[in-house]
Order: sequence, then structure tokens, then C-alpha cells
Amino acid sequence: MSGNFGWDFPYPSRRMPVLAGNAVATSQPLAAQAGVDILRRGGNAVDAALATAIALTVVEPTMNGIGSDAFAIIWDGRNLHGLNASGCSPRAWTPGRFAGRTTMPDSGWDSVTVPGCVSAWAALSRRFGKLPFPELFREAVRYAAEGFPVSPITAAAWAKAHERFRDFPDFQKAFCPKGRAPLPGETFRLPEQAETLAFIAETRGEAFYRGPLAERIAAASREGGGALTEEDLAAHEPFWAEPISIDYRGYTLHEIPPNGQGIAALMALGMLAGEEMAALPADSADSVHRQVEAIKLALTDARRYVGDPRTPEVDAHALLDPAYLGQRASSIRMDAAADPHPGRPGGGDTVYLTAADASGMMVSFIQSNFAGFGSGVVVPGTGIALQNRASGFSLEEGHPNRAGGGKRPFHTIIPGFVTRAGQPVMSFGVMGGPMQTQGHLQMMVRLADYGQNPQAASDAPRWQWTGGRALALENGVPRDMAEELTRRGHEIEYRDFTHFGGAQLIHRLEGGGYLAASDSRKDGQAAGY
Repeated sequence: MSGNFGWDFPYPSRRMPVLAGNAVATSQPLAAQAGVDILRRGGNAVDAALATAIALTVVEPTMNGIGSDAFAIIWDGRNLHGLNASGCSPRAWTPGRFAGRTTMPDSGWDSVTVPGCVSAWAALSRRFGKLPFPELFREAVRYAAEGFPVSPITAAAWAKAHERFRDFPDFQKAFCPKGRAPLPGETFRLPEQAETLAFIAETRGEAFYRGPLAERIAAASREGGGALTEEDLAAHEPFWAEPISIDYRGYTLHEIPPNGQGIAALMALGMLAGEEMAALPADSADSVHRQVEAIKLALTDARRYVGDPRTPEVDAHALLDPAYLGQRASSIRMDAAADPHPGRPGGGDTVYLTAADASGMMVSFIQSNFAGFGSGVVVPGTGIALQNRASGFSLEEGHPNRAGGGKRPFHTIIPGFVTRAGQPVMSFGVMGGPMQTQGHLQMMVRLADYGQNPQAASDAPRWQWTGGRALALENGVPRDMAEELTRRGHEIEYRDFTHFGGAQLIHRLEGGGYLAASDSRKDGQAAGY
């Protein structure tokens, strides 16, 4: 045992973890190498994380882009810091804008909020970075200008986006210039994106929110019938948020507070805390059933009560109250799957990356378009693809997350961080829309209850609750487990690996250095030196 986990690798995998004094893990190898290069040139973990994130907007545009949102948790060597860089809806919006609809649009300008990831890059560099901001863009600009060979899983997602956005000419011109998506191994370049990134680097992000790029975004909005304005962009600021947490088996899991869904992972762990999970085999129907029933209750509450953090209907601490979580846990039956409903407490697509350096600094960072290339909206001549985060709003009257002007929507993207006795243990995330909280829960249970190392925890077959009694199981889950879960009332559907997200994890080793793990479900890589 080392670091309170074992060194067994019991699941089929194409990966082994990387052990190094400095490390980066993410979903695309060229981006991981961009981060390692920054570390070798004297940058710290924040510099490396930013170089990786910026490169990802170029080499994995199917999952994130310059028009994404972002969240981060940083261990600076002494304390944890959280950053919320999600953007608000256009201030001109009223609920009446969506009259007659039952759900929010998932494409086009009415699915776009102010993109926040550029502001995250600038804020993190300003507060924690060592290297000059423009140096962090070097590899991203080079790949955009000179081209890069497209990875296989990225190419498959790109092909789906080509079909989805056939009626979006600016998208097709920028990202499918040959009339199709690039093939695996084919070199893709987008010089306009290189120019945009260089301009952002030169102005430390100001051009994006209060300069020529902001003007071009707002002009495209007007031409496309959107409500996003120069004033909306200029008003955007990321904000520092103290992470919320829960203790579990001697570990503490930290998440960004709402408007993100990380609170649901904390709630589910709180519901499991009174159970002897270690007495249930790791890959048994009993263990999976207990976790599924807890996450159902947690996510149902989160979707009912989480909205813009400035106007909460229910305080986060009320949702994490031990008495309330105990009450919710007591409703779980081990012999039957439930169709969950919200309790009454008191008072997509994404890239994730993590980096750690020899000084002890660790970063958990996530940025996202939400669904594929996001809204399908590309600002002409810039390579900026805009997210569709507004599709996370509710249209239910009286709901705290109801669509309106100047509001942050419910967010699925969540970076995670684990400490033990106040010291850093692991920075991690599991990208994949609603899979993210469920992935955080599964990683924590495998680490804390079953002593699995991060690569083994990542390799293990996953499950995902998809609503009601519906439960998706990854191909590879034993049939006898599925049969037992079916007997308990779960409505089972087998799905392939593309539906179960992608984990990236860096665990601090007791003797110094790190273990970095990267999910075999993605093109990615753990790298270090």
C-alpha cells in the first residue's frame, strides 16, 4: 500500500499510471505535452494547467473552445481556492422570450451565455502564475496556425457535430472547410483561431470582453438575432468562491459551490457515510445499487434547488446538513429501485485537466462547450465557437434556475479536489455532463472504501443514472450484476464507453511525487517528469 491505495490493476485497460515529480493529465496528448513543456520551462502547476487548457481549445474543439466556461480548484501549497468563471445570460432576456417553449434551446444564440474561460485564464495567471501570460499560448497558437493531426475519438465526435450543425454556415466554414469533419490522423489548421489566441494573449483577455473581439461577438449576435451585447461581455467577471466540502472515511471531498452540480456528489457521499460500503464487494449489485439510489436523491435535489448563487432558494449548507442527508438516506431501500422526488431541506461535453508541480501546487481545472461544439455558433473570422450553457436553465415558473436576464445557469462542469487532515491528496475530475457528479462519487467510493489506486478506479466499468429508474451500464459490467439490478427494479440499458465520461486524476504520493492517471475512454495522456 502507498498513499492509502493498492497497486492492483484488476480491470482491462490500455493505460498505466505515470509516476513523476511534476505531472499533467488530460484528454488529449498534445495538450498534456504543452503543459509539461511549461513545467520544464520553469512554470508552476497553474501555468501548466493554463497552457494545457488553452491548447485544448485547439486540439480538442469538440469538447471545449475559446467560447467555453470554466471552473477551477487550486491548492497553492497552503490553502484551497475556488474560481467560478461561468458567465451570465444576456441582461435583455426576460422569461417571456421563451414563451411557448417547454425546454430551453440547445443551439443557436438563445443557448449562449457570456463565455467565461478566457477570464479564468487571466485571473488564474494573474493570481498564481509565474510565467508571462503570452508564453502560455505558444503551443496552442502553433497548433492552430500550423495544424495538428486529429485524434481518433475527437474525430468521431467532430463527425457527429458536422451532421448536427449542417445548417450553421459559420461553423461549417471554420471547422469543416472540406465539407466534412477531419478524419483521424488528418491535419487540421485554423489560422483565424491562432490570430484570436495571440490577441487574447497580448491583451491578457481584455480584447475578448472589452475590445475588438467583444465587438465582433456582439455584432454576430445582432446579426443572428441574439441578445448578447458588448455591455454583457464587459460586465463579466469571474469570482473566487470558497469550496464546499464533506468528510468521507477520513478524506474530504471539495467542490465548487452552486451554480455547479458538485454539491450533488457531496450529498450522495453524505448519504453513504453511515453505510458499511467496504463490506459490499466493489463490483457487486449491492454496492452499485446503494450508490445509484444515493445519487438519484442528490441530483434530484440539485436540479430542484440549484440556480444562480446570488439568489439561492436553499442555502448549500442546508442541503449538506447531516440530519437532512440522514433523512434522505433512510428512504433508500436495498431491495427496490426508487423513482426519486426532491426532498425539503431546511432554510455534456467537457474537457478536464489536472496539473501538479514539485513545489506541491496542484490544480483541478475544467472548461466546457457543454454539448459538443456547444451552440453551433461560430463568430465569423475568429475561430471562436460559443458554448450552449443557457440550455441549462429551467423554464418552470418560480424555479430558482428559471431563465432570465443576467443570471448564471445550472452548470454540470465540476472540478474535484480531495484532502486528508487538511493536506492535499488528489486533484481529479470526470468529464461528461450529468456523468460528472456520478463519476466523482464512483471515484471517491473506489478510493476511500475499496482502496483502489486512481488508474484502477478510472478503468473500472461505470454506471450512470439517466432518470427515473433508468440505469445505463457500461459494456463490460457483469451480466449477473445487471440481472440482479433488474430484479430490484432498475431499468437497465447497456451503452458503450462514449457515454461514461473521462477521468483524469493526480494523486500525491506519501514519499513525494505524484501518480497521474488518464482515462482510456479518451484520447488523452498522463505525462510528467
